[in-house]
Amino acid sequence: VLDSLRTRIQDLNNVLHRTEDYLRQVLQKASESAFTWVLQVKKMKAIYHILNLCSFDVTNKCLIAEVWCPVMSLNSDTPPTLLRTNKFTSGFQSIVEAYGVGDYREVSPAPYTIITFPFLFAVMFGDLGHGMVMSLFALWMVLTEKNQKKKRCSNEIWMTFFNGRYIILMMGLFSIYTGLIYNDCFSKSLNIFGSGWSIKAMFANQQWTNKTLQANALLTLDPNVSGVFSGPYPFGIDPIWNMAVNRLSFLNSYKMKMSVIIGVVHMSFGVVLSVFNHLHFRQKFNVYLLFLPELLFLLCLFGYLVLMIVYKWLAFGARDSSRAPSILIHFINMFVMQGKDIAPLYPGQTGLQIFLVVVALLSVPVLLLGKPFYLYWLYRGGKGLRSLCPSTSPSSLLFLSKTACFEISETADSHAGRL
Repeated sequence: VLDSLRTRIQDLNNVLHRTEDYLRQVLQKASESAFTWVLQVKKMKAIYHILNLCSFDVTNKCLIAEVWCPVMSLNSDTPPTLLRTNKFTSGFQSIVEAYGVGDYREVSPAPYTIITFPFLFAVMFGDLGHGMVMSLFALWMVLTEKNQKKKRCSNEIWMTFFNGRYIILMMGLFSIYTGLIYNDCFSKSLNIFGSGWSIKAMFANQQWTNKTLQANALLTLDPNVSGVFSGPYPFGIDPIWNMAVNRLSFLNSYKMKMSVIIGVVHMSFGVVLSVFNHLHFRQKFNVYLLFLPELLFLLCLFGYLVLMIVYKWLAFGARDSSRAPSILIHFINMFVMQGKDIAPLYPGQTGLQIFLVVVALLSVPVLLLGKPFYLYWLYRGGKGLRSLCPSTSPSSLLFLSKTACFEISETADSHAGRL
């Protein structure tokens, strides 16, 4: 019995020693994590302490708190841009996003692109026949879009056309319109209303005879002879231009001037849209340092070019068209500040052009250096910062952001009450 008791006591001692070793290992590992646990407990207690200072909104089931913090210490991320689209506007939004996605709460140009993109395409494409083919193809895709979606075609090229069906439809419709203006249908003119030019007056006034027709392969209709030109074509280009040898030179000059006018108007509209962004984000300095110099540079040069085009159309008629100067030469002389060798378009042209060039040149350094210098002065100016947002009391710390001033009191009670 004594031996059995000794054996049992020895077994119990072994169990106790093993248990102590195990507990020692567990406590040693726990001691390594004790600091982290204490830190987590302190954070949780601090969170609950702060939450107890908040007001509980029973209706919305949320906590409401007023928090004061320095804006410069916040790592705020720019929210993503959400642009709601439908099956009609999604294609135009994709075109805009191909150039870049706008920042959060900026003006979206996609709604304006619905008109400007198809119209600018039609200005270049302008053909009545091809526009009708394009419109019919797009209209077929629009009418059968439900069946096409059910098929779930995997052809990438076809899906590109199908996803842009509304864009193609708009481009086709605008091409029909510009094709009527250009009077161009599969590179042929349509004589719908009858030409406003007549050669009978040239024979009636004895300007032409049968010998004239036999001796000259090419003849020019003189609009100064009464009866030759009865009036402009009701809509678009007169079909008689399709017979003229100088058809391309006339139409190219006409289309080039129209493209310049439309392009300048389009760019000016885009620059004006930026004002809404600057005012919305309360960045008035961008209005003076970006918007105004951009607009002045654009209008002083290319806006003045549009003005010269319109003025030449209005100032020179058929009788004095031979004296009409070249706008391109005038525009080049405007930059080199010369123009004594050619007749001016209007009195005082040279002085005005020098003034516009000087204003445009002065806008360039403002665009390049104005905003960087202003931001440097704003964030590194020292005394300038305090003058922009003066402190209300000497016992407060001042923090400056782009839009507002935030104050943090130095007293501990105020800190606990405002968090």
